[in-house]
Amino acid sequence: MEETTRQKKINRLLQKEFGEIFLLKAKQMPGTLISVSAVRITPDLGMAKVYLSIFPSEKAQALLENIKEHSAQIRHELGQRIRYQLRIVPELSFYIDDSLDYLEKIDNLLKK
Repeated sequence: MEETTRQKKINRLLQKEFGEIFLLKAKQMPGTLISVSAVRITPDLGMAKVYLSIFPSEKAQALLENIKEHSAQIRHELGQRIRYQLRIVPELSFYIDDSLDYLEKIDNLLKK
């Protein structure tokens, strides 16, 4: 199903806000970089899938678990930031975007 223009706008808004939230969180953990590669919101705006790219990738799974444990706090912080743009703050689910690792593997295979 094709995303509506409204969904695309909200995806961009959420991606920008999550980027700022995780930038602040990453400052508390030196040597770690968390970027938001994509956000996909459902048509009813009730659920958002957040795809994170985490560096270094060895820490990715542990950081993802930590983020999932604190998703209520992250959702609250998001709600504070977007309260004038959206009435309902979507439920959040976080995933690791490992496309960069995948590209690196393919690149290494092609070099052989």
